[in-house]
Amino acid sequence: MVNYIFDGSFDGLMTVVYESYYRHQHPNDIFSEVNHQINFLGHDVFVSTDIDKSNKVQNAIATKISKEALRNIYYVYLSELDSSYMLIYKYIRLGFKIGKKIDYFIQNDIVHEVTKLSRRVKHEAYKMIELIRFKEVKKGLFIAKIHPDYNVLPVIMPHFAERFQDQYFIIHDQKRNLSAVYDKKAWIITDIPLENISNMKETKDYEILWKMYHKSISIEERKNLRLQRQHMPKKYWDMLTEKQ
Repeated sequence: MVNYIFDGSFDGLMTVVYESYYRHQHPNDIFSEVNHQINFLGHDVFVSTDIDKSNKVQNAIATKISKEALRNIYYVYLSELDSSYMLIYKYIRLGFKIGKKIDYFIQNDIVHEVTKLSRRVKHEAYKMIELIRFKEVKKGLFIAKIHPDYNVLPVIMPHFAERFQDQYFIIHDQKRNLSAVYDKKAWIITDIPLENISNMKETKDYEILWKMYHKSISIEERKNLRLQRQHMPKKYWDMLTEKQ
């Protein structure tokens, strides 16, 4: 029995799909290294994330199955359920066999579960977009706090970045202790403590704050590649909830 272990990122999971295909191996299970316990009865294979391989898989899904299928896969990934990794793997393999009509096979257990989970995450994203209220904590700096059931920060951020292009803002996920930070140019998701902001003095120059964030994520010990890689690639943003 072969188990694939990856870093927990979306790109990492897509790399697992790539390696499985070219190694002609069907994994018994797929685990994130964060939650994985050593299996003494089977054979564990750690797969290093490869962006090029991930992109090839994503492009293949978008063209051979559909962009909607890729979006559904991404939403299922954001559900954060341990069982979602094998579910996504099975859905992709089935999709490459059936093609663009896969989601018409709603009576298939795999398709049904992917559709159900995707809808739940999509609904959660819609709900957050409707309910989020920002509070100005310092002049020119707005913060909103949420605690969604699913990890929807990567889904909702393009909406707010487009809507509030001329503002500094942070959306903090209290459940996961993650912050999505926007600096009028781009956004990142980081696990840097939100409390760091409260120590800032009143100032118009919040460039200092964002330099602090960017500097912190560049420190080797603080690098969190899983966070940096969990966003849907920008070329697929038009498929996300807030764009529909």
